[in-house]
Parts: sequence; C-alpha cells; structure tokens
Amino acid sequence: MNFTIEQGAELLGKLHAAIAARVIGQDVAIEDALIAFLARGHLLIEGVPGTAKTLLVRTLGGALGVRWSRIQFTPDLMPSDVTGVSMVRDPARGFEFQPGPVFTDLLLADEINRAPAKTQSALLESMGERQVTVDGVSRPLDTLFTVYATQNPVEHEGTYPLPEAQLDRFLLKTLVRYPSREAELEMLAQHEAGFDPESGAALALTAVATAEQARALRSLVDGVRVAPEVREYIANITRATREETALSLGASPRATVALMRAARAGAVLAGRDYVTPDDVKDRAPSVLRHRVTLAPELEVEGRTPDDALAAVLTQVEAPR
Repeated sequence: MNFTIEQGAELLGKLHAAIAARVIGQDVAIEDALIAFLARGHLLIEGVPGTAKTLLVRTLGGALGVRWSRIQFTPDLMPSDVTGVSMVRDPARGFEFQPGPVFTDLLLADEINRAPAKTQSALLESMGERQVTVDGVSRPLDTLFTVYATQNPVEHEGTYPLPEAQLDRFLLKTLVRYPSREAELEMLAQHEAGFDPESGAALALTAVATAEQARALRSLVDGVRVAPEVREYIANITRATREETALSLGASPRATVALMRAARAGAVLAGRDYVTPDDVKDRAPSVLRHRVTLAPELEVEGRTPDDALAAVLTQVEAPR
C-alpha cells in the first residue's frame, strides 16, 4: 500500500482527532506520539500521576489498529518478565521459549522509572536493535515495534532515574502538563456522559487505520527531502548545545540524526515532502531535552533544560 503525502496527512489528521477526543488538552503530546511512530522511534512521556499518560498510549494503539501490550513496571519486576523466559512444559520437548510482552507492535512501558536499572535495561536491545536475545538466541521483533514509556518526575518518591544510555534510545521526550481550565471542564462533561477510561471503554475505540496503513505512513518519511542549508541548521543547533554554558553536557551526534528524523516526520504530519527550519525548531525541545544535562548551579535555581534549549534556538540563526 502506498500513500501520497496528502493522503498520509489526511489519515494522520484523523488519527490525531480520534486520540484528542479522549485525551483532552494534550495536543503537543499527541503530536509527539504520532511523530515518534512515523520516525520509527521511541517516546518517553513524563508527567505527574493522573494526566492521561497511559490513556494516550492505549488510545493510540487502538486508533492505529495494531497489536499492543502493557508492562506495569514495579520494583520487583524481573528482566524475564519483559523479554520472556525458557521453560519446560513438556519433558519430551525440553526447554521452550515463552515470549514476553515485548513481542508486540506497540509496547506501553508504564511507569518505567519505578523498576530498578537492571529491569529497565532489559529494553535496551529491543529498543536499539528491535530484537531480543535470551539464552544466546536472538529473536526479531516486528518492524512496527515501538516503545511508549511513561514516567513520573524523578523527584517523586519511589522512582529510579533512567540511565543516560537508555534515555538516548528514546527519539523524543514529551512532557504531559496539567490541562487548561477549558480542557478540564470538557473532561468532566465526558465523564458525566458516561466515559470512564478505567472501565476499559478507552480500549473500545474503533481503529482509524490498519497495521498495513501504519507501515505505509512510515514509508512516507523516507521520501521527505532535507535541503543542505536545513541539514546545516540541524547540526548547528546540536553543536551549539555543546558550547552552551548553561549545559554541562551537550547533545551527541545521535541527537543530530534524531532531530533530522523527527523533523522529517513533522513535515509529513504537516502534509509536506520537504523539511522547513520551523519543523526543526518545533521538534528540537522534545528531541534534545533528555539528551542534555543542565549545569548543577542552574538546576538548584529551578531552571530546566528547556530554558537552556530555548536560549540555544534563539542564538542559532535559521536559514531563510
């Protein structure tokens, strides 16, 4: 199946609308979720409890019409609970591999930072290489495999910071903030009308797309053009983070590539087959905020990586 860029943008608009009808007031997070999927990347979703992080991923899986599974990360979760384990069911057949929930299309890693580092790291190979190795045997995952991980802010009790190596595996990190007053009133109206995501109603969403269409949408990103001056702009942004005094650690070359991938996906979402400087600027915070480290003295003052990135984007001249 092949889409034109216009057909792809129309389908993506329907997906966005279907998700936004249930995940109210979180348009930026919805857009980041779609871009991560289009760009074949993984998404880290951070927010305080009760801000619809889990509902966002459940609704996305239903709208895309793909297989999805959920792992609730807890302090006692073992790596084998993620990847699967070999066990003897029939003595005549010996050990058989029982696949874990990671063998799916969309994986919701819920509250990933409530499990210890050893269990968090069980996802590293699957996120980086889309395969799982157990007992020396590598087993491939589906080409649609994407991790959507939710986490609470690290200052919350009972959380473990994600290692830098794992953070770098996420193409984007989106922040789910408190909704506006109008959005919160709309939520109340929906609940009064009978919608309750905790009852399983969110899972009954009629699929807007099929798995075949989801693959076709991803292929559109491969045809998006990036002009030399836009590529230079992308490189200038990430290189500027390494010289920014507010940051003790700048973005890596992997981040440079990630920014271009996300910008190309953003162009598809906008119905274009070429990247503009605004595509790059719009995606820069989500791509870079988890890949840079704020200087300790500024962190004490309450500054955030987004503050430093905003300064970088102001300093780096965009092509015209």
